[in-house]
Amino acid sequence: MFKKLFVLTLAISSLFLFAGCGNKNKNVEGTLEEIMTKVYSGLKDDEKPMMLQNIEVTDENVEYYLGTKVEFKEALASESATGSIAHSVVLVRVNEDADVEKIKKDIKENVDPRKWVCVGVEEDEVIVKSKGDLIILIMAQSGLDKLEEGFDNL
Repeated sequence: MFKKLFVLTLAISSLFLFAGCGNKNKNVEGTLEEIMTKVYSGLKDDEKPMMLQNIEVTDENVEYYLGTKVEFKEALASESATGSIAHSVVLVRVNEDADVEKIKKDIKENVDPRKWVCVGVEEDEVIVKSKGDLIILIMAQSGLDKLEEGFDNL
């Protein structure tokens, strides 16, 4: 009887332990281009900004897209080629040992929500989230909820 009770207690404890880990720290698989497509999947073509393009984020342009220097494995920005449209989605895959929470905080505090020509977004239209080693920055005047939902559904 004692053995059965011990095994049952161990099994239940294990369930709680693994349930606490969840998918929170699981890395998102796929290329950044594939992930970006999934993020946009909830938007219809007529809801997307015109002339939308993916741009590789490098050490030279990272401050423009994220507002701060960060160390990363790879990063990709999606913006309109028209400078007067306030829309930016940036995916950043950080290094394995990176402090994701600190990087998110640095981005949120330093990104320029008025970086475009004559337009900008409000503070509540700037979203910085993460899943595993992937951080997303979303700044958009329209489609914000659908973009955030696209990331959440990865």
